Formats: sequence, C-alpha cells, structure tokens
Amino acid sequence: MNKRNSFLISRRQLIGAGLGSAAAFYTPQLFAGAQKEETLADNVATAMSHSIDNPNKPYLVFSKKEYGEQWLAEMLERCKKFKHLSEHDAKRILINIQYETVRAGLDTQLVLGLIQVESGFRRYAISSAGAIGLMQVMPFWVKYIGKPGQDKHILFDIRTNLRYGCTILRHYLNMENGDLYRALGRYNGSTGQPQYPNAVFAAYKSRWIYNGPM
Repeated sequence: MNKRNSFLISRRQLIGAGLGSAAAFYTPQLFAGAQKEETLADNVATAMSHSIDNPNKPYLVFSKKEYGEQWLAEMLERCKKFKHLSEHDAKRILINIQYETVRAGLDTQLVLGLIQVESGFRRYAISSAGAIGLMQVMPFWVKYIGKPGQDKHILFDIRTNLRYGCTILRHYLNMENGDLYRALGRYNGSTGQPQYPNAVFAAYKSRWIYNGPM
C-alpha cells in the first residue's frame, strides 16, 4: 500500500479575522462555534480543493424554472425577518445556498437553518474563536483547501463562504457516514453534544421547511 502524506491543521491558526473600520462586526449567537483542527489525508484535501475551485456561476437547480422561481420568492419572503438583509443580498445568498447545497448533496433547507443559528445571515459575522461569515468558517481552511496565497478575508465573500461551508459540512457528513447529528456537531466543534444540532433542527423546523415542487 502506498503511503499517503497528510498534514495537520495547527491550533495556532485558529485566530480571529480582522477587517478595516468599514466592516460590520457581529456578536455571535449562543450556538455559534468553530470547526476543530484535524488531520486531512491528501486525497481528501484535494477533493475539497477541487470543490472550492469550481468556476461555474451559481444558479437555481430545479427540475423546472418556475419551481425555482417559486422557491426563491417564498424564501425571500421568509428572509424579511432578518432586517439587516437587503432584498438584493438575500437573493444572492439564497441562489448561492441552493446551488452549493445541491452540489454538495446537502439539504438546502437545513443549511438555511444552520446559517440562521451560526450568523443570523450576517456576512461579516466573526465569532470569538475567529470563525468568519455566513457559515462561520474557520480561517485555517483557506490555507489548506484554498488557492496558495489567498487571504482569510475572502471568507467574507458570500459565494466563497457558502462554498467553503457546504464543502466542509459535506466532509464531516462523509466522516460520520451520513450521521447528520454528529456531522453538525463537528461543524460546530461540539461533537456529541445536543445543543447545536438541536438548535439547527429547531431553526429548520420553525422557519425553513419547504414542501413546494423541486
């Protein structure tokens, strides 16, 4: 068997992200956390990097165009609760979420619940552990699955953050053999503890369940 090199994500790289005075900072919610350091095999890191590097422009992935339009209109209405979101940003976020979740084989509506819990749909959210953006991605991921030389501040970009977040959650689901409860715990850095998965499931059930055509 050929040996596979691996690399260790250093705890020293779990640092906060700083921006200039123009950035809007957000105090994280109770359940916002951070992914833990881990060792990634080369093949896993390569697969994640390829996912992040996908150049395709996001679009709504539905069996019929009108189904996508119906979904988007309904989700935009639900997003009105988040007063800081402009309709333009909400639309951009929703299209990217739907596209990236389909690519990653994730439940779009559940990820909407995750984002509600993690950041309250604030793209400039920064947790006390240094997690960044809508899906609260830890900066070390940029070094290990991003392009060489990229800065952690790219995680404030809506599309980039959602792509990283969905790729990471898919990775954790694979690690946990499809166990969503444990994968959510890994995403939050609280594996095996009920608070975070329960909070995501509660947000999903209370606001994001969708029974329309796909």
